[in-house]
Order: sequence, then C-alpha cells, then structure tokens
Amino acid sequence: MSEQSKKEWLEWLKAIAVAITLAFILRTFFFATSIVEGASMDPTLKNGERVMFNKIIYYVDEPERGDIVIIERPVKSYVKRVIGQPGDTVEIRDHELYVNGEEQTQEYLTEEAASSTRDFGPIEVPKGKYFVMGDNRSISKDSRNGLGFVEEEEIIGRTELIIYPFNEWGLTK
Repeated sequence: MSEQSKKEWLEWLKAIAVAITLAFILRTFFFATSIVEGASMDPTLKNGERVMFNKIIYYVDEPERGDIVIIERPVKSYVKRVIGQPGDTVEIRDHELYVNGEEQTQEYLTEEAASSTRDFGPIEVPKGKYFVMGDNRSISKDSRNGLGFVEEEEIIGRTELIIYPFNEWGLTK
C-alpha cells in the first residue's frame, strides 16, 4: 500500500470515527426515538408510529401543559400528554377539562374522545409530580387510572417529530 493510500485510508477511518462518536453523543444526550404502543394517544399518535424525542429540553426547562412526553418506568415507557403541573388542580366535569378552575381548550381531541371522558377529581397535583393523560381518553392508562402522578425524573423527553411511517412524518402537536 502506498503512502498516499495509507493517508487516505486513515482520513476515511477518522471521518467514520467522528461520525460514530457524534451519533453516539446525539443519541445519548440530545435525541432518541421511541415507538408508540397502543391506541391511548389516538388520533395524535397511532400505534406503531416512531417518534423522535428531545432528551435535553427538560434539563433546561420543565414540562409544560400540553407537552407530549416520554415517561420511563421500570417495566415500560409511556407516551402521554401533560395536563397538570405541580400545584395545579385538575378536574373533568361534564366531559370538559378544568385546570385551576379554568376550562381548557383541547383541539387535539376528537369529539368522540372528549364526549367519552368521564368525570374525575378535582385533585391537586403534588410538588415535583405531573398529571398526564392520553388523547384517547376512554382507553388510556394514565394519571386517572393506574399510572398515577408522574415524577419529574420519570419524564425523559418531549416528542418532537413523527419519523415513521414516512407518510405520517411531521411535528407532534
């Protein structure tokens, strides 16, 4: 192998090493993907869709009402929408969501999902915890029925993009 070929080979290996290192850093600290399992977030997210989520956002900010978040539990991860922040009072009355006594607009819900939402609460969200719900309210396991309040540390990221299937590609809302 000529000296020129060796240099080209080493440059190529360096470029590959840099690309792999950069991909590792991005995946570990900034962005990752998750697969939506089940229909609890219909129609916003569907079973089998792959979403990209931002892992660094909650190191510099805190989850906001309306964010679609990834919740990591020991046995399973969940994709849910933040409804109540620490200190909020959450109530569902006559198929309407109230946070701190104010009726909330929920454009992301279908008419059917809104009308199938049962009365709940009022309940105050404890300090350091969040109240989450799926968009498909009648079947979602969430803070109302089994998931309970979510610890701030369990929220590992905010969904940003649907990346698969390709015909569904776009921002999550």
